Amino acid sequence: MTAIDALTTPPPGPTTSPSRRTPRGGRAWGAAGAVAGLAGVVAVQSSMRVDAAYSDDARGAEAIADRLADQVPQLVVLHVASMVACVLLLVVAAGLRRRLQDQAPAGSLLPDVAAGGLLLTSVVALMGSAFTTETIFAVGDEEWPLTTEFAAVVAHWVGTVPWLWVGAGVTGVAVAVAALRHAAAPRWLGWVCAVLGGLTLVAGMSPLQYLAGMPGPVLVLVLGLGFALGDRGDRPRRA
Repeated sequence: MTAIDALTTPPPGPTTSPSRRTPRGGRAWGAAGAVAGLAGVVAVQSSMRVDAAYSDDARGAEAIADRLADQVPQLVVLHVASMVACVLLLVVAAGLRRRLQDQAPAGSLLPDVAAGGLLLTSVVALMGSAFTTETIFAVGDEEWPLTTEFAAVVAHWVGTVPWLWVGAGVTGVAVAVAALRHAAAPRWLGWVCAVLGGLTLVAGMSPLQYLAGMPGPVLVLVLGLGFALGDRGDRPRRA
């Protein structure tokens, strides 16, 4: 049995296909997911532009510190985008858990696993911006300047930690299983989550873990839009 067969094969029991029920509550959390995903994209892209530790002239801690001092605007964007994603991912995690619980089998781990992946990603967004505030205000401070060694650590930190979106991959795979096996979400969204979630998860678990920062935020963006705009549940039939 292939991995796709495992996703799409219904569990043992009655052969009647499950139908999707009308979701409880509003869908504002889905819109929050779209914003969180977009903020994640901005955070990762701004991280790419903080290249003090990776440029051709990064020869030693002092050279890295000098170049980092010229990249304060990128650090500001990284900080704001990361914190927007951090806060909104908490809302998305709660909304997604409630949404999947509406349809997933009683006692299923899928809602908790899906929410847990986003909570983990929220922590990554928080830690990715951990040194930005101190760096932004200390770079030009003559009384309390950054040490060159610490500046080198910051340059490497902001170039790596914001990319660790493996938790979003866990969420994507959980939503894919919930959608394709239990009709807990639109089927098209299940396939999108299977692809993007699988890529994010595999990348994040591999030695090339930073590649998870590319599909991960896009997955959250699409997931949020899917639940905000395309999650209508079953339409009532006319008599």
